Amino acid sequence: MSTVATIAVVVVAALVVAAIAAVALRPQLHSRTLKRQFGPEYHRAVAAHGTAKAAEQDLEERLRRRRDLDVKPLSAEARERYRNDWTDIQEEFVDTPEQALIDAGRLIGRVMHDRGYPSDDHEESLAALSVDHARALQGYRRARVVARRAQEGEAGTEELREAVVNARGLFTELVDAGSPSSRSTTPS
Repeated sequence: MSTVATIAVVVVAALVVAAIAAVALRPQLHSRTLKRQFGPEYHRAVAAHGTAKAAEQDLEERLRRRRDLDVKPLSAEARERYRNDWTDIQEEFVDTPEQALIDAGRLIGRVMHDRGYPSDDHEESLAALSVDHARALQGYRRARVVARRAQEGEAGTEELREAVVNARGLFTELVDAGSPSSRSTTPS
């Protein structure tokens, strides 16, 4: 066999091996991409669905539904108004921490609605938020658990304070996303 033929065989063999490796590794790369994008929400979905495959199908569906939404940044005026509303909630916390946490949840709901996230169905809202704000959503979920405990009279002031801080993480991301100062660091 000539040198050119040998080189051609080696190149073809290398291409075949590379193609097989790419096909074999694609699911792992896809899983890694979803884990990176969804962070703790990925693991939450696996726990909820029982298998990584079922969880990944759910997360893919969330991505598809999110693409259909018209999520937009807030205007500068709306951002300022919402920040002022959040300041009022923090002041309210001093006298009525339970009500402040409830009002924080309502304010986040208004911001979500104004941004274009679904706001009629709570689970659909959380699924859509998980695409863009998965890490902050984890804190918001914890805040909602504390809010339910507070309604039953089972949450102390420190728990309520931590819940408001957790809710503020999502609030801040929602309000700041797409603003000139956050375009390079905050997801929409």
